[in-house]
Amino acid sequence: MMNRRTFLALAGAVGALPTSAWAQDQGSLVDLGAVMSNNITATKVTIWLPPGYQANQRRYGVVYMHDGQNLFLPERSNFNKVWAADKSAVRLIATNKTAPFIIVGIDQPGDDRWRQYFPHVLREMVSPDVREQLDKTARGPVISDQYLRFIVEELKPLIDRTYRTKRNRKHTAIIGSSMGGLISLYAISKYPNVFGCAGAVSTHLPLGNPEWSDAQRTSIFGAWKQYAAQQLGKPKARQIWFDHGTETLDAFYQPYQEVLDAALVENGWRNGRDFSSTVYVGAPHEENAWAARMDDIFGWLLRDWS
Repeated sequence: MMNRRTFLALAGAVGALPTSAWAQDQGSLVDLGAVMSNNITATKVTIWLPPGYQANQRRYGVVYMHDGQNLFLPERSNFNKVWAADKSAVRLIATNKTAPFIIVGIDQPGDDRWRQYFPHVLREMVSPDVREQLDKTARGPVISDQYLRFIVEELKPLIDRTYRTKRNRKHTAIIGSSMGGLISLYAISKYPNVFGCAGAVSTHLPLGNPEWSDAQRTSIFGAWKQYAAQQLGKPKARQIWFDHGTETLDAFYQPYQEVLDAALVENGWRNGRDFSSTVYVGAPHEENAWAARMDDIFGWLLRDWS
């Protein structure tokens, strides 16, 4: 865990950073730079503060989002397209569909993204031949446990100390797409007292190359059933948003999502209350598609925030 001297130095530095010169009614971005960690390599973090943050003393719920490069600014994105998460938040807040909230964007680590976002526990639930292929994809040790410790033990305390946040689990969400959907599921199962809701967007439920053999696919189906029973367990006042499209990589996801949805229902999760599973017909696996349904994602997950 971050030592006290490092923590205080970071908190002081963050407080001194200027916000970007956005129009007030669009909120503001704060660049934290590379946040140091004892768990993973230093990681760039960007904060979006909602309109009016500087003009009041209220506290806000916080949404932690992966792939921070692709959330706000096209010039920082990997593919010159973004989720436009801030614009969605502005729309929802302006129409009173959600209470104002803070977004914390955490950059992904490039070549190490897969092994940082892959839930370590799932590796042990699949057959040996699937595990072998996953290990080849990882090209190194899986570090998802370390990444979540960074968020829970280092980043969240820093955010809570520096900004006016609601620190309880009801007002703490975590959202990601593709492999980011996997790590969001892992977060809400591994830290159920920290995260009250998770967004698993176009989640890469096949885990690796989706063109598995029938036997390998059956192994992964079994892993998701086991994961739902042993890791996610009962809902316990948590909510999860699932979705996927039907084109490009998303075209492979439906059978896996159906298995996971059924496993959740068997464990007492109610569709529409504890989880939502939506198919966007014609939508591909990319940022513009996720931006198009960002209002749906935030609107459902944060509907009870106040």
